[in-house]
Amino acid sequence: MFIQTEATPNPATLKFIPGRVVLNGGPMEFANRESAARSPLAEKLFEVPGVTSVFYGSDFITVTKAGGGEWQQLKPAILGAIMEHYMSGAPMLADGSATDDVDTDEEDEFFDEADAETVDMIKDLIETRVRPAVANDGGDITFRGFKDGIVYLNMKGACSGCPSSTATLQHGIQNLLKHFVPDVVEVRPM
Repeated sequence: MFIQTEATPNPATLKFIPGRVVLNGGPMEFANRESAARSPLAEKLFEVPGVTSVFYGSDFITVTKAGGGEWQQLKPAILGAIMEHYMSGAPMLADGSATDDVDTDEEDEFFDEADAETVDMIKDLIETRVRPAVANDGGDITFRGFKDGIVYLNMKGACSGCPSSTATLQHGIQNLLKHFVPDVVEVRPM
């Protein structure tokens, strides 16, 4: 098994591409050791000293390290854990499923019903234009809310804590949304 690695715009995050499906359905983030209990692989990755978060995309895994750790020391242990997991045939999630069936994102969204049409346009642009580009960098971005012309987004994986995420939001996503949705005045992270 050959696992490719790619740098991300976030120097604390590295993208691992196993050449196989990682997770069907939506992406999943494990922000701490406790949340990793849902996934045998995430648990193994958190055993590597310095790993602070794990993110699964459809065909990639991003791992974020603490500030002091060096990729030269962490990368072999992470590659070993990923390879061992796939060779064992164990499921990605502890319950045996291959997907995250719990979609809490939509339940936590906030916006005025009068803005439903605007929100649909925003969500469509995020889904078709923003998320694919962000996934290429090892992360994900989801709609959280819309109020008073401000779009609130949640950044995950390599995007979370990335030094260039502010520029991505302000110059990339905000400009895109303002161009297509005149009601948008600003984009903010949540």
